[in-house]
Amino acid sequence: MKTPFFCSFLAASLLLQVPATQAQNVSKQLDALATQYAKAGQFNGTVLVAEHGKVVFAKGYGLANREWNQPNAADTKFRLGSLTKQFTSMLVMQLVEKGQLRLDAPISTYLPDYPKATGDKITLHHLLTHTSGIPNYTAQPGFEAISILPTTPAAFVRTFAGLPLDFEPGTAFRYSNSGYFLLGAIIEKVAGKPYAQVLTENILQPLHMQDTGYDQSDIILPRRASGYDHTPTGVYNTSYIDMAVPYAAGSLYSTVLDLYKWDKALYTKQLLSEAGKALMFKAYKNNYAYAWTNSKAVIGPDTVTLLGHSGHVNGFGTYLLRTPKDHNLVVVLDNEGGPAVQEVSLDLLRVLYHRPTTGPKPVPPAPKPIAVDAATVAPYVGKYQLSPTFFITVKAEGSQLSAQATGQQPFVLVATAPTRFTVQGVPAEVEFVKNASGTVEKLILHQGGQDSPGAKVE
Repeated sequence: MKTPFFCSFLAASLLLQVPATQAQNVSKQLDALATQYAKAGQFNGTVLVAEHGKVVFAKGYGLANREWNQPNAADTKFRLGSLTKQFTSMLVMQLVEKGQLRLDAPISTYLPDYPKATGDKITLHHLLTHTSGIPNYTAQPGFEAISILPTTPAAFVRTFAGLPLDFEPGTAFRYSNSGYFLLGAIIEKVAGKPYAQVLTENILQPLHMQDTGYDQSDIILPRRASGYDHTPTGVYNTSYIDMAVPYAAGSLYSTVLDLYKWDKALYTKQLLSEAGKALMFKAYKNNYAYAWTNSKAVIGPDTVTLLGHSGHVNGFGTYLLRTPKDHNLVVVLDNEGGPAVQEVSLDLLRVLYHRPTTGPKPVPPAPKPIAVDAATVAPYVGKYQLSPTFFITVKAEGSQLSAQATGQQPFVLVATAPTRFTVQGVPAEVEFVKNASGTVEKLILHQGGQDSPGAKVE
């Protein structure tokens, strides 16, 4: 599961200045724009656009499954990644309104086994707003190795509960999937039921969201999209992840049509009171609310609130953007990594307000493979330690390097520079670093927006 990219800069980037009108050919304009992104290789998935609460456009682009040539459609199910957090925050707020949770209570109130040194000073509000200081477990070295292993909420909490805080709770903002994982564990503890059951009973069933649920790889799920990664060496099936790992931070699947039902319900008191929703949508540090980025855009003489969030999980990218004042909605679900889901969403919204669109931006060409000889790669052979329990072992057969991480199969390394290699079939790169004397002292794993160094130990 990858950390999502936020929309906190929407006010500066959107600049909507003309009120929406009953435009001609809105659907055709939306289709033409989405097609541009699809043809440019920057979008593969399904979009839905609603104007004033009514769906004006919903269509799939590209393939849900490349091996079976199955196209994406409005009823294709996509993994949502961090859009899951919206549902987790709603469940928390529902329990708050029932008097079963308190936002200002420390997490040790509900999880007594959590380390007291930090559990006594981190509140549910801190978890909801990414101000807890708990390190993000998806950014820890070795995450890829543990992400494929079955786990339970209690067991997985122990993998990060003892880590030192990044900062004192409440003093800063740093996105952390760990916080929403903990919220899922707290929901289970208080409700006395599995997270998935609480979600189904309290949100999915009342809203008739039959095409939404907690994803499990072993369950036969009709119309499930397969996830893919674009790499410099081609498009590949994305790496496996056990969905118990993203859990309450990113485990759900849905369709654009079901997310439209979700959007409609947020205008009502069916799930939460008006006071509860106002609290949930209120911006805190970095314009972040309770699983919503709350920003502003100028539309004519008015300043309009924009509520949105993105999601990324192996092979999938998602974005949901609302303008509550006008009841407008854009949902973009992508099953090829979602490199431009935010850009596509903003551009589709511009169409509704008759603003100029940007279209797909040119993508810098991927580094081309180069030839390296055995003498060049020989110094890179060895064992590198990225964490106390996570190593990458590099081997060579002649001029061909391979790398094997703890608990994983070996991967071929393809040179794009004398010291830089792409990992074949994986959206990642390995960089070798030499000291002043020219000896290789470490490697840096570049993956998922994170740079993880590892010292050469053998």
